[in-house]
Amino acid sequence: MNTPETPEAQLASVAAVEDAKLAASQDSLSQGRLVFRRFIRHKPAMISAAVLLVLIVVSMTSIGIFGIKGWWPHDFKTTSVATNGGVPSAEHWFGQEDIGRDYFALVMSGTQVSLIVAFLVGISGTVLGTVLGAVAGYYRGWIDAIIMRIADIFFVIPLLLIAAIVAKTASGAIASPWFLGIMLGVVSWAGLARLVRAQVLTLREREYVEAARAMGASSWRIILKHLIPNCIGTVLVNATLATASAVLLETSLSFLGFGVKAPDSSLGLLISQYQNSFTTRPWLFWWPGLIILIIALSVNFIGDGLRDAFDPRQSGRVKKRNLAAAALMGIRPIAVPTATERTEEAVGNRPPSGTGGIEPAVGPVGAAEEDRKDEEGKR
Repeated sequence: MNTPETPEAQLASVAAVEDAKLAASQDSLSQGRLVFRRFIRHKPAMISAAVLLVLIVVSMTSIGIFGIKGWWPHDFKTTSVATNGGVPSAEHWFGQEDIGRDYFALVMSGTQVSLIVAFLVGISGTVLGTVLGAVAGYYRGWIDAIIMRIADIFFVIPLLLIAAIVAKTASGAIASPWFLGIMLGVVSWAGLARLVRAQVLTLREREYVEAARAMGASSWRIILKHLIPNCIGTVLVNATLATASAVLLETSLSFLGFGVKAPDSSLGLLISQYQNSFTTRPWLFWWPGLIILIIALSVNFIGDGLRDAFDPRQSGRVKKRNLAAAALMGIRPIAVPTATERTEEAVGNRPPSGTGGIEPAVGPVGAAEEDRKDEEGKR
């Protein structure tokens, strides 16, 4: 006669089967391939990547770039008489503006400039923040104190104010979107530097770092070869978020008159120039606004996909698996106490909330046991 398995044994069996399946499916996969597979399974991220890629290709090929002529027949600098009041038509997809310039060409030109500025801000800010954060976390001491106090200044002063001052100076010195993007990246590194510093403070105590130091590796080699590569998940996710924020930052600066200046164009500058046409010719306002919304949402969804790919716990899959196994075994999950709750328990201001994160469901056997204890207590 077979004896029934206890709930603990059944839970262990389920966990063993799941772990065996996971190991069998991941035997031949490296960490990079695992991250890539998780990312391509993230549907919002893949859809956003496709939309962003199409937008980049259309903006670059329609009006051309770097002197290469595009497939769109109209030039954004050529003026003409507005046809039918400049409303969108088969010849002018986005309509025409005040002096008859093709608005599709203008919006594509503004998209090019906004994307260039956004990617330059993301790249330069990411590189600077990663290097400074790694240096501060590795060396600590007075180097860490100086870098973090400079970062505190950028946190205290609103970024838009700093960016406006830098953009005004940059546009007066060198009127170029490329230079503007790099200068804005120089003031956008503080947040990432703090995140990288926090990770490096932990990583620098690991055994492989101690081994590299014992073998005579220089500090910069340890930082570049051992520490920064292990922070790549945080760096990539924050790079995408910084790029999305840079799109909105450049739009705000151009709208306020501190960003891109004529004869160059950007999406924020177009919104600023045609904001008074919102009621009479709304397409002049809505087209650049829609492009900004698409870029910002796409980059943010790509960042969410990268975050879930590098840290699957964020996606909730592990939690769902644990909850399903617990429900199968008759175990009811409860909330794990927070740090504040644990502190209150320690000082006696809060009743104990459990230690394992799960508690057995009270079944017939458990109820009978409790009744027996109550009877013994009464006696």
